[in-house]
Amino acid sequence: MMNNTEIDPDTVPVKAGRSGETHPQGVELCIWSETMFAALVKGVKGGKWYSLSDKAFSVKTLEAAFRKVKSNDGSAGVDRVTIARFEANLEKELPILSKALMEGTYRPQAIKRVMIPKAGSAEKRPLGIPTVRDRVAQTALRAALEPIFEHEFCDSSFGFRRGRSCHNALGRTWRALKAGKVHVVDADLRKFFDTIPHELIMRGLKERVSDGKLLALVNLYLKQGVMEFGVDEAWESEVSEGTPQGSVISPLLANIALHGMDLMCEEHGYELVRYADDFVILCSSKEEAGLALEDVKAWVDAAGLKLHPDKTRVVDFGSGESFEFLGYDFRNDQVDPRSKSVQNLRNKIRELTPQYGGKLSEIIAKLNSVFQGWYRYFRYGYGWVFPRVDGFVRRRLRAILARRKRIGRYNYPKHNSMWPNAYFERLGLFSMERTHAERRTL
Repeated sequence: MMNNTEIDPDTVPVKAGRSGETHPQGVELCIWSETMFAALVKGVKGGKWYSLSDKAFSVKTLEAAFRKVKSNDGSAGVDRVTIARFEANLEKELPILSKALMEGTYRPQAIKRVMIPKAGSAEKRPLGIPTVRDRVAQTALRAALEPIFEHEFCDSSFGFRRGRSCHNALGRTWRALKAGKVHVVDADLRKFFDTIPHELIMRGLKERVSDGKLLALVNLYLKQGVMEFGVDEAWESEVSEGTPQGSVISPLLANIALHGMDLMCEEHGYELVRYADDFVILCSSKEEAGLALEDVKAWVDAAGLKLHPDKTRVVDFGSGESFEFLGYDFRNDQVDPRSKSVQNLRNKIRELTPQYGGKLSEIIAKLNSVFQGWYRYFRYGYGWVFPRVDGFVRRRLRAILARRKRIGRYNYPKHNSMWPNAYFERLGLFSMERTHAERRTL
């Protein structure tokens, strides 16, 4: 069971948001001086920033932005230029890019769209891959804009913010529930990233930024074409709304778009916990939850967005009703990985343990990579799922070994005696159950 000490939403490494100072890091240091940082706290004349583009588009900043892009790795875009190829011509590429950005002649290329699996669904979701050149420019742009809005963002916002995580959001949710706010508005924004009105984003930007070059660049990215690849052809489509998932600047723009909703909830005294477009509102009564839902719906409608009619509801957690948030299932006064998350993991295990397998050491190495990442995220669960997953993967591995020795596929007693749990432990197979037990004894 999750408790107040396991996930502490108030323990945030960086003092983020309006409750404290946010010091720029990394690429931002090429743009933000100590004097400018101090102005973030004290405020600037008129509340707007005017001259950032000369620093943001300098070769020095673009060089730092490239290092950031390189550290994040990633595929080539529609121009097929890889990070290695771009780096090989870095001394030529960056001055050309800087000049184009400063003179306003820069034009982003189309985003390469690929479809990736959607967790818990047979459907796939689109992921946009900008070119390396565009990712460098977007990284510099984000570094110029992010400190301004990070200082404005509410404490209820956790998605894509430095020093904040899903676990912080989950912990804040759990603490609110334990404090008696058990009437939960479980909301879902329908196709949020695909349908964000560009006007909503630009309006939020213009409230704090008056640098025409930066605003023009954001507008170019919002209208950036998307390249679809078919079997024998590719085509480019126009974009009139939304911001592509996978874009460097997209998470910041999404938070800017929803900042108004955060402020509205704060002004009404609602306990909002939001991670990107996924959010819950925790209330002390059914009546308060009803009012919160009405207010959110009114804001969403006015903003040009839509709540999903089938996935938005009020939940009485105190009476045994459940809700899902950020991959966890909140149910019966405990928190566990949701069933879809477990099923997705089991499907991945099947994929990594095919009938005839390969080298056992290689299979285990691949399984460990998946298990360790999955456990790190779901380690705050009650724990019942971990021994079940461990048992499932050992059965899959025993089945592979049994086929090699021509032993009956379903002769489990013999399998267990020939390859006991200790056998796989000696081979280095990661055990969620053991790791979880050791963690609880610390």
